[in-house]
Amino acid sequence: MTATQQADITRTPSEAVAVLGANGHTGRFVVAELLRRGLKPIAIGRSAERLAGARFAERGIECREAAIEDDAALDRALPGAAAVINCAGPFMDTADAVVRAALRAGIHYLDVTAEQPSVQATFDRHEAAARKAGVVVIPAMGFYGGLADLLVAALMDEWQHADGVEIRVALDSWLPTKGTRVTGEKNTAKRLAVSGGELRPVHQPPAEKVSVLPAPFGQQTFIELPFSEVPLIARHVRTNELHTFLSTIALRDVRDTSTPPPQAIDETGRSAQRFAVEVIVTQGELRRRSLAQGQDIYAVTAPIICEAVQRILSGDIRETGAKPPAAIFHAASFLSALGPDLSVETSETSDFQKVHP
Repeated sequence: MTATQQADITRTPSEAVAVLGANGHTGRFVVAELLRRGLKPIAIGRSAERLAGARFAERGIECREAAIEDDAALDRALPGAAAVINCAGPFMDTADAVVRAALRAGIHYLDVTAEQPSVQATFDRHEAAARKAGVVVIPAMGFYGGLADLLVAALMDEWQHADGVEIRVALDSWLPTKGTRVTGEKNTAKRLAVSGGELRPVHQPPAEKVSVLPAPFGQQTFIELPFSEVPLIARHVRTNELHTFLSTIALRDVRDTSTPPPQAIDETGRSAQRFAVEVIVTQGELRRRSLAQGQDIYAVTAPIICEAVQRILSGDIRETGAKPPAAIFHAASFLSALGPDLSVETSETSDFQKVHP
């Protein structure tokens, strides 16, 4: 049994949670995590054959067939669920239909998109309806997006604004899933960062940074490549600058068509991949830094999004509507709950103190 499996789950409400794309790579992690937490997953996919191949029924998991483009089928797939987790990308193709189905059913919606256009469209199209229905709609509640949003919010704490926010994502390798590759091919929109207090396309050529991180990373070179965290953070954090950087090692792997998919190294299905997310928030002479580390970006998405669902169903939320994670949850408390799966260290320094000890 892993450290995650040993965690206390006594506060789990007994609710059913639908998982769309349950038979996919991330979806299987999510289903397993829901079971571990005592929640009842409902596995939904477009192919009954593929759902059968995932052997959900052998574990007593109800399976339902539904295609994204079939509203009636989605409606038939959601009864009995208190929330739906969408793991079926590309989310530019799936999120809108599933959010609308969730709103028709009066249930909560979460997804794991790394796509900026999908996040923006979810907020723009569904905030009013979600708030009116009294449900929570959270896009990008995974490694890309939600994790950085929570890390930034925890660092901001009492600060009302920041001069700058910088996020650096280091992966010792990136063995992409088929879904990641398909999304990368379809996501041709210009990537956005915050510059001068406004959302703007990333400058070309993109900026580079160098940072020294703990083992196994050491000195890393990063290139500006923002994901879904930018529209999340920009939604509720006042900052002049917001930029995200990805390690060139990870970028090389994901761009190489010969890079294989993730390979499981244990009974949970996790790969050996290690990640580190460095977040730096500055205000005047003050600099706050957070470093989150863990194993397997796809696997760690499961405890992140399932912790969110668990808190929503238990009523541990600040408000409803279509909002970023940090607007719904208390960031520091949320990150602390991920302790078995995520190591987070924080620090604060003053540039003035460095120059004038």
